[in-house]
Amino acid sequence: MKKNLISLACSALLVACGGTSQQAPKTDSFIEENVAFARQQLGKEIEVIEASGECLNPVTLKTDGSVFYCDYTDWRSGFFPGSLWYLYELSGDSTLVPLATKYTNAIEETKNLTWHHDVGFMVNCSFGNGLRLKDVPGYKEVIIKTAESLSTRFRPVPGIIQSWDVTRGWQSERGWECPVIIDNMMNLELLFEATRLSGDSTYYKIAVSHADRTMQEHFREDGSCYHVIDYSLKDGSVRHRQTAQGYADESTWSRGQAWAVYGYAVCYRYTHNPKYLAQSLKTFHMMKNHARMPEDLIPYWDMDAPNIPDEPRDASSAACIASALYEISTMEGVENPAQYKEYADGILASLASPNYRAALGTNGNFLLMHSVGSIPHGQEIDVPLNYADYYFLEALKRKSDIEAK
Repeated sequence: MKKNLISLACSALLVACGGTSQQAPKTDSFIEENVAFARQQLGKEIEVIEASGECLNPVTLKTDGSVFYCDYTDWRSGFFPGSLWYLYELSGDSTLVPLATKYTNAIEETKNLTWHHDVGFMVNCSFGNGLRLKDVPGYKEVIIKTAESLSTRFRPVPGIIQSWDVTRGWQSERGWECPVIIDNMMNLELLFEATRLSGDSTYYKIAVSHADRTMQEHFREDGSCYHVIDYSLKDGSVRHRQTAQGYADESTWSRGQAWAVYGYAVCYRYTHNPKYLAQSLKTFHMMKNHARMPEDLIPYWDMDAPNIPDEPRDASSAACIASALYEISTMEGVENPAQYKEYADGILASLASPNYRAALGTNGNFLLMHSVGSIPHGQEIDVPLNYADYYFLEALKRKSDIEAK
């Protein structure tokens, strides 16, 4: 019944999405209201894309206020298609299926990228959701091929998947040999899925090797993690522990902590190894109990940034943590699981408030405001980001599933 109500509300919004109203219609529940708003707001972006005659992929806002659209090689290319898959799942609006399929198919060449460690983000969020929801023909093969491409980046001596190549770009200037970033934990789900779909255990073994070495080298005693670990390809030893997007090498970069919480929860889902759950929870509790965590639970971009409380917040970190916590609250072996749902509910309440959720028709038609890409690089500071929207919608779906039981 609830899904039918959401479908009716969103169908009405589809008709109205070209209007000038600055408020989403009121509905009966938190989830329904946010889904209704998302359908109307993203509907406006869909109109822009379809009117262009191109297959545009929105990421963020430029400094001039216009929308930045990426190509398929951008690590964020899977989030907008993935958001439409989640919006379809949440709303039941079947008009979104051909759109999500078209925008997903537009990035299929990602499967052949071997210089990119983020193909897990790109393909699992888009093709993975499409396969899960509609079993789209060919999507299984794309996922397996992408996992094959990602596996070429596995370095057996250190036992990890190399994140960045060091022969070009700013990475080449850092003196690294084999850098691995905590973000790479988010790409392991693709490998686990490829083993499930193909029966080939190679991908699973690579994912476990990467997770184990990352757990050994990336984390401090308090559960916080470094952003970058640079390994020797000759003997596998650690050459450097540094940051690229955080405030300092020893600081607590919030999105990195979110990747760790989420990534190790995923590892526990597939392996049932309790050490992965323990790591996920240790990093989460470090963030939860951090002396500088704001009352609204939306972290600063770096919890050690020098000008707190006048530092930018990062809604993308909060949305990712919330989504992970909803899943954790459903996992076997978790003590007092209700506490994790309660914390995630608090994050979502803040994200859905006017402090973070955009007014209808503003914010470049993105859902959330106030995220941060990379302050050290002077990029995407206090802007919307498509991955914040993606994890917000994923969190809503997980919350909906829990509360429907």
